[in-house]
Amino acid sequence: MGAFCKGDACFSSLDAGFTSSQQLRFSKHVHDNVHGNIYLDSLSLKFIDTEQFQRLRDLKQLGMTHMVYPGATHSRFEHSLGVYWLAGEAVQKLKNYQGLELGIDAFDIQTVKIAGLLHDVGHGPFSHLFEREFLPRVRSGSKWSHEEMSVKMVDHIVDEHHIDVDSEMIKKVKEMILASSEFSIPKASKEKHFLYDIVANGRNGIDVDKFDYIVRDCRACGLGCNFEFQRLMETMRVLDDEICYRAKDYLTIHKLFSTRADLYRTVYTHPKVKAIELMVADALLEANDFLEISSSIEDPSDYWKLDDTIIKAIEIAPNQELKKARDLILRIHRRNLYQFCNEYAVPKDKLENYKDVTAKDIVCSQKNGGVILREEDVSVSSVRIDLTRGRHNPLESINFFKDYESDEKFSIPDERVSHLLPSYCQDMIVRVYSKKPELVGAISEAFENFQLKTYGIKAQVHATPEKKKRRL
Repeated sequence: MGAFCKGDACFSSLDAGFTSSQQLRFSKHVHDNVHGNIYLDSLSLKFIDTEQFQRLRDLKQLGMTHMVYPGATHSRFEHSLGVYWLAGEAVQKLKNYQGLELGIDAFDIQTVKIAGLLHDVGHGPFSHLFEREFLPRVRSGSKWSHEEMSVKMVDHIVDEHHIDVDSEMIKKVKEMILASSEFSIPKASKEKHFLYDIVANGRNGIDVDKFDYIVRDCRACGLGCNFEFQRLMETMRVLDDEICYRAKDYLTIHKLFSTRADLYRTVYTHPKVKAIELMVADALLEANDFLEISSSIEDPSDYWKLDDTIIKAIEIAPNQELKKARDLILRIHRRNLYQFCNEYAVPKDKLENYKDVTAKDIVCSQKNGGVILREEDVSVSSVRIDLTRGRHNPLESINFFKDYESDEKFSIPDERVSHLLPSYCQDMIVRVYSKKPELVGAISEAFENFQLKTYGIKAQVHATPEKKKRRL
């Protein structure tokens, strides 16, 4: 078996991509319900077999979505294995087709695979609820992100378990994890920049992280998925240090982003899912002072102990200080949820200067008469749905090539492909919930008044049903 050495580390051809059937036979593997057999190399196993990585088994990939889609109980653990596998497959295909001209070696392959494996190791409980709904309310102005915590966790795992791994590899792994975040390293400082687009693509959003979670989430929720990432992985090509795609695959790429947007609209931000998430966020807020939940977010040695099981811990704790949090969790189990009143999409011409709508905005829009609303009776959720790059069309950042005989890369304007593609790439949905069923009518009316005052029209599609207003 051949070997390749860089720095203090050596990589056998087994670790570089399992190139022979004999090597596959004797490697450890797990069977994944999306990708089939996933073969695990020896270095990856050193990270997987740690309590910090095994924690991902207790983080549901879609947070509280299983309360609406019962099959959505898959974890960050299996997603991370999936991204590891696809990252290895992607870089191996590039090596097979262009390895000599790109200089892809065993070190590069191992680095990309480890980045895929560990990209979510710093994720918080309940999917993105922890950092988007909970932390901003207890740490105003905090810039905490799960990507940065993943980077800290990588160092912690290496130090805690004395993993013998090249320091340059770990440096690149951390850079790859941060590649699509605001903390990414400038392009000029990166060697083989195309490698940084495989796991978390900050350039145009096409990466194996999305390839895995889109297919995996669709399957878990019982939804059809006609996006085929295999086509893109088989035909992609590096030109001028950038992964490019065949021009004929333009609509396949658009399907990637449109499928993601559909998942956000129908699954991730389903009105009832958001209602439950708002209740969980309130429960965590009520429990924070007693359990000091937010104090663990700086130190990986404390943070890895935090996972979705905190809800059960709150639920069974006898402490009086946790009564309000317990009551909220009990309401979720008994399906006594915050009641969805109504929603509207912010008009396109108002998106540029949009400011988050608050419970105070709704309460102050109540007209005299009837029950008096308080801010604590109302919950507002602003849901942003886009194609992955805000108001910008991600397709504008993608470069294509005509065929394998051509070395020219170029972009394709939307209007040259189809007039059926969306001309605008972002929605902002404002939703209002009543924390008490008997207040749905009053809050719905105040919400309508807010829309009239703000936009001069009722931006919502239809009125709140009368039977919902009368529900007690």
